[in-house]
Amino acid sequence: MLTEPSLVAQLRRHHLFGRLPEAALHEVCMAANVRKLPTGAPLFHQGDRADRFYFLFSGQVKLHRVVSDGQEKLVEVMRPGDAFAEALLFTGTSTYPVCATALKPSLVASLHGAGYRRLLEEHPSVCLDILATVSVRLHQRMNEIDTLTLANASHRVVRFLTQTCDETTGVLTLDVPKRLIASKLGIQPETFSRILHRLMDSGVIAVQRRRIEILDRKALVGFQD
Repeated sequence: MLTEPSLVAQLRRHHLFGRLPEAALHEVCMAANVRKLPTGAPLFHQGDRADRFYFLFSGQVKLHRVVSDGQEKLVEVMRPGDAFAEALLFTGTSTYPVCATALKPSLVASLHGAGYRRLLEEHPSVCLDILATVSVRLHQRMNEIDTLTLANASHRVVRFLTQTCDETTGVLTLDVPKRLIASKLGIQPETFSRILHRLMDSGVIAVQRRRIEILDRKALVGFQD
């Protein structure tokens, strides 16, 4: 059960739960399990039965696939306030298409999928808000697919930097290892590092450990490797 008021409030702020009546949210919380995961612990494996979805209170969880050649492909890094695996509630998919593993010590709520879906059927107006948010996320995913299929490695890195940095300061701090970012961009870690070094040598960015500062945004956008 999920009873800690601060955690319930955090759950309430997410779009999947924000419009639920109090009684419905209480029902969701009563059917929830709260799990603490140490670094490296699996939450679920690719191919496991997908009867639950999840909300991350603290820590980081990576979603990743094992592809045909045995290599790991990063799909997404979930951060506090994120829900994941909820799309499977509406697709009829019976198993998880990815693995979920804690990158840091994490606190996760495991939520009953069938129970939540029944509540949505009882409150159809909530579905419209969820549909709007899902549409925005789908558009974001389409942009990511375009980047991976149409852009070369340099363009992928440039797009990552420009979309991730703070618009005011031009600074971003990498909160996951570079190898995971490279995997998300569909390139090798050494390729990612090489492009960063070329950008540094060109005076376009400055790198200090995990802190990257864009010094010349115009030059960055026009960078050709």
